[in-house]
Amino acid sequence: MTRFELQVAAEDAKKRLDEFLFAKIPKVSKIYLREVIKEGKCEVNGEWQNRGYILRKNDFVEAELELGERKIVEPEPIALDIIFEDRELLVVNKPAGMLVHPTVKVRGGTLLNALAYYLNYEEEKRRGGEEEKIHSREVSSSPHLPFSSSNFIRAGLVHRLDKDTSGLLVIAKNPRSHRILCDHFKRKLVEKRYFALVGGVFEDDEGTIDTPVGRYAEERFWNIKADGKAAETRFWVKERFSDSTLLELEPVTGRTNQLRIHLASIGHAIIGDKKYGGREFRRLCLHAYRLSFWHPNGNQWMEFENIIGNFES
Repeated sequence: MTRFELQVAAEDAKKRLDEFLFAKIPKVSKIYLREVIKEGKCEVNGEWQNRGYILRKNDFVEAELELGERKIVEPEPIALDIIFEDRELLVVNKPAGMLVHPTVKVRGGTLLNALAYYLNYEEEKRRGGEEEKIHSREVSSSPHLPFSSSNFIRAGLVHRLDKDTSGLLVIAKNPRSHRILCDHFKRKLVEKRYFALVGGVFEDDEGTIDTPVGRYAEERFWNIKADGKAAETRFWVKERFSDSTLLELEPVTGRTNQLRIHLASIGHAIIGDKKYGGREFRRLCLHAYRLSFWHPNGNQWMEFENIIGNFES
């Protein structure tokens, strides 16, 4: 157990408690830091506060953390398919088979591991950092930055894709952009479209699947559930084949595995989706091909597309 004692400077006043900890202890996962606050292992001026507590100048923050491997997202030099980047955000094309973030069982090889490396090492090389420093960082495939490092950039996940789903994701590069983009997603100020190759031939050219989705606790399985949360998926037929159909999908809501569950529920499981009864294929034939959203810096509407052929990547 490691104890952190932090004094709030003038520039950190008016920040939320969780955002303050994210910035001051950058390599530790946000999920874990939120758990620390929730469990009462973080105090402000000797008293427990929730994560939304607004800090004041000279507040004294104390936190006890376990800095074991499972709490840390290690930077890994994994290639990224970057569609767009500026100072506020990244848009990347995630390949099928890659987890978005580490889990209890899988600590490496995820998109977050790749982003941690890219944002903190590759960017410095592009900016023309000191040659000696760059070389020393390239030597190790698992570089370490000190926990007190103030310039460590933490990738801000705004939304997610299943491990076996490929496609576009927007990543925030600072807490402000993360907060704004998360709010936009929550308020449905975002457009997401997918392509899916499903079994069977659709009769209708377009339609809506409006069936609640919920989690069966004992089986730890998400599926159609009468008392689940409302879920709505719109679909349009793009092309019909002899025994399958290419669909364009819009998830009006964002429930876990929603598109996969909805299509399986009407007898047209996505090809490659073993979990929900789809026929075998080399990959899950689901790709997030279009992503549109408001840029966090103003009123610019951003539109991105990444179309793949034959679900090869």
